[in-house]
Amino acid sequence: MISDALAAALARRNIHYGWVMVGVTFLTALVNAGAVGAPGVFIVPLQQEFGWSTADISSALSIRFVLFGLMAPFAAALMNRFGLRQVTLTALLVVAIGLIASLAMTSLWQLMLLWGLVVGVGTGLTALVLGATVATRWFVARRGLVIGMMTASVATGQLVFLPILASLTERYGWRIAMAYVCALIGIAAVAVLIAMRNRPSDVGLRPYGDTSTEPVPLSAQAAPGSIAAAALGALRDAAKTRVFWVLFGTFFICGASTNGLVQVHLIPLCADFNIPQVQAAGLLAAMGVFDFIGTILSGWLADRYDNRWLLFWYYGLRGLSLLALPFTDFSFYGLSLFAVFYGLDWVATVPPTVRLTAQKFGPERANLVFGWIFAGHQLGAATAAFGAGLSRDLLASYLPAFFIAGALCVIAAAAALTISKAAKPAVV
Repeated sequence: MISDALAAALARRNIHYGWVMVGVTFLTALVNAGAVGAPGVFIVPLQQEFGWSTADISSALSIRFVLFGLMAPFAAALMNRFGLRQVTLTALLVVAIGLIASLAMTSLWQLMLLWGLVVGVGTGLTALVLGATVATRWFVARRGLVIGMMTASVATGQLVFLPILASLTERYGWRIAMAYVCALIGIAAVAVLIAMRNRPSDVGLRPYGDTSTEPVPLSAQAAPGSIAAAALGALRDAAKTRVFWVLFGTFFICGASTNGLVQVHLIPLCADFNIPQVQAAGLLAAMGVFDFIGTILSGWLADRYDNRWLLFWYYGLRGLSLLALPFTDFSFYGLSLFAVFYGLDWVATVPPTVRLTAQKFGPERANLVFGWIFAGHQLGAATAAFGAGLSRDLLASYLPAFFIAGALCVIAAAAALTISKAAKPAVV
C-alpha cells in the first residue's frame, strides 16, 4: 500500500508516520469544519431568497449542532471497531451528499433535513473525536501539542473559509460557494483514502515517543452490535465521577460562547451595525488566524502546566471579551481588538480538556468519554444558536445573548478549579 511505502521512506529519514496522520487529520478537520461554519455566511442570502426568519434558519443550525455533538461518542465507538479511515471516508461522503442535495432546496423542511440532520450526522462522525483519537493512539510525547494543532484546524476551518465563501456568495450566489465546499471535501477524501491508517502497528511502528521494548498490545476490536453499548457504557461509568460533569458543563459553556454564538451570529450582528458581510467574514477569518496560534500554544502549555488553571484563564478571559464586545461601538479598532483577543482563546480550552479526560479515564477510553463531553459542547452551541436568533427576533438585538454568554464563561472559569489536582504532567 502507498501508506506502507511512505512509512518506510519516512523511517529512513527518522520521521514518524504519526506526523503524516496529523497532516491528513488536520486537512480533514479543516475542510469538515468549513462545512460546519459555512451556513453562518448564508443566513442573510437565505433570508433574502426564501423569506425565512433568523429563528427559522437558526433552528436548522441548532439541529446540526446537537447531532454534531451527540454523534461524537458513537463515532468514537465506530472508530474503535471499524478504523479511522473507514469512518472518516463515510463522514465526508455523508456531508458531501447533504451539501450537494441542498443546492436544490426550496423549502424550510429541506433546510432542516439537509443542513440539520444530514450534515449534522456527517460532521459528527469525526468532530473533535477524530483528532483526540489520533493524538492518544499515535503519540505519547507531544500529545498536547498534537491535540492543539488538530483542534486549531477545526476552529480555523470554520473561520478562514468564511471570507472566500462570503465573496463567492456576493458575486455568484450561495450555491456556488456551497459547490466550492463540496470540492474541498473531495480533496480531503482522496488524502484520507491514500494515507490514513488506524494504529501505529498497522505500519510497524510504536506510538511517537514510546520507548518501551515490550510488544505493542493490540486492542480488542468491539464485538458486533456493541457500538451503542460501548458508547453508553463509557457514559455510565464516567457519569459516576465529578470531574466528568465539571468538564461536561464547562464544555457546554464553551460551545455556547463560540460555535453557537459568534460563529453563527457575528456576521448578522455586524449587519445590524451596517458592517458589510464580507468585512464581517474577514473579522471571523482574523479570529481563525489568531485561534490557530492560540490553540497550538495552548497544546504546548497543556503538556507543561496545570490544566485546571489553564481552563480558568481561558474561560475567564473569553468571558471578559464577550462582556466587553457591546462596548466597542463596533468600530474598526474595537472589533479588531476583539478579534485578536477572542481569537487567541477560541478553542484553546480543548487541549487541557482532552488531557484531563485522558488522565482520568485512560488513553483507550479517552475518545469515548471525550465524545460525551464534546456532546455537551454542541448542546451548548445549539442552545446559543437558537437562543441568539430568538433574541434577535423578539428583542431586535443580539446583545443580550452576548452578555449571557460572557457571564457563563466567568462561571466556567471558577468551576474548572474545582477539579481535583492530578499529578503534574511530564514535560515531553
